[in-house]
This record gives sequence, structure tokens and C-alpha cells, in this order.
Amino acid sequence: MSTMHSAGLIVVISLVTLLTRFLPFLVFRSEKKMPEAFRYLGGVLPGAIMGMLVVYCFKSTVITSWPFALPEVIATIVVVTLYLWKRNTLLSVAGGTILYMVLIQGVFV
Repeated sequence: MSTMHSAGLIVVISLVTLLTRFLPFLVFRSEKKMPEAFRYLGGVLPGAIMGMLVVYCFKSTVITSWPFALPEVIATIVVVTLYLWKRNTLLSVAGGTILYMVLIQGVFV
């Protein structure tokens, strides 16, 4: 892949990302009322997406051999505890990820 091809890909991906971020603000300005279907989706999709991410994270967990999913369970407990304590998604996910990496790289080797 040439440098120009890579640069072109980066530009196109950046433009599409920006468009998807700004388009809702352009379409649903403050003077227009957002359709009820979009309000409903805005309320239920974050939880649904988090649920899908949890399923994806646990899909290849092996519970029949050592370490019997202990790193995953411990990290999950830490994520939930941190979130319930601080109500900060970034802190809880980062803390759980760091702990999981320490557990699988250093403790349950």
C-alpha cells in the first residue's frame, strides 16, 4: 500500500467519522422536536450496546480448565464495584481492563 493510498484512506475515514458525529446535530437542531422513536432508541441503545459488549468479552472464556475464568470474574467484579462506587464509566472500564491485564500477564500465567 502506497503512502498516498494510506493518506487517502485516513482522509476518507476521518470525514466519514466526522459526518456521523455532526449529522445528528445538524438534522435535529434545537428548534425541531426529535422524533419519539429516536428518543426511545437514545434511551435503550446504550444499555443494549453494553450488554452486547459483555457477551462479546465472555464468549471465549474457558470455565472448564485453569484458571476457571477467575481473571474475567475478578475484573468484572472490580468494574461493577468501581462503577457503583464512583459512577464513572471510564474509570470502571479502565480499572477493570488494567486489572485484567495484570491478572492474565502476571498472576494467572
